[in-house]
Amino acid sequence: MAMIQTQQLTKMYGKQRGIQDVTLAIEAGEIFGFIGPNGAGKSTTIRLLLAMLFPTGGTAQIDGKDCFMRSREVKQLVGYTPATVNYYKQMTAEGLLRYSASFYRKDCVNKMTELAERLDLDLTRKIKTLSSGNKKKVGIIQALQHEPKVLIFDEPTSGLDPFIQNQFFDLLAEEKAKGVTVLFSSHVMSEVERICDRVAIIQKGQLLKVEKTAQLISSRFKRIYVKYRKLPDFSTLNKMDFQQTENAASFLYEGELPFLLSKINQSDLLDLKITELSLEEVVLQYYEGREVK
Repeated sequence: MAMIQTQQLTKMYGKQRGIQDVTLAIEAGEIFGFIGPNGAGKSTTIRLLLAMLFPTGGTAQIDGKDCFMRSREVKQLVGYTPATVNYYKQMTAEGLLRYSASFYRKDCVNKMTELAERLDLDLTRKIKTLSSGNKKKVGIIQALQHEPKVLIFDEPTSGLDPFIQNQFFDLLAEEKAKGVTVLFSSHVMSEVERICDRVAIIQKGQLLKVEKTAQLISSRFKRIYVKYRKLPDFSTLNKMDFQQTENAASFLYEGELPFLLSKINQSDLLDLKITELSLEEVVLQYYEGREVK
């Protein structure tokens, strides 16, 4: 059974669309990327999983438990960091984290201290004195300290410096090794490409694709760059995103490489580069309605 599962999950705000018919199955021990532009429906889906919102239709389960009928049990299994963290300003970071731990009836002091050291967070400082990046560190520690079975992060790295981001990704890898399931929502493609086993692409509240990250990147499309003394005619090639200067061109190519090479290997060829698409380029093709198969 999948650790996180939704079936035709739908949320409407009156006549306005939130998400529609979102069906997902996220396996135990998987880091699952949830990607899409702002307003695509990522946060709405997460809030439904946490019963912060209630659905218009469909179902959602975590560890086999209905997210709405058994929300208290589900919340005991989950660690969550929202995109924007807001806390009691007069509390210290340590006081807030101890207060959060009390909801799980678990002594989290050792884990809290370890995480604070790794993320370089001063636990004695009051929340009101913390920068946005340090507040985000508090949110990450709050999610991790009770050692949940499921972690849900919504844009977790915003405000973190590159060193702390690397520490955070190391922590996720360690949690994955323990069998923890991670739902990682982001619009930063390089992060998703770096850590996620699979990704779901969502736009305008609907899933466009769910695929292994490596398989998406190794699509049949290639980015081609060519330079000639005089640019030839490429009208017979199955190509997209064609851009050219006086004697050079770049484009996305779909098809057999031998056929491509037979067309571009001419005597006045000066330069040739063939590269795989980045995850960002693949996702942009979906957003623009050009499916990369």
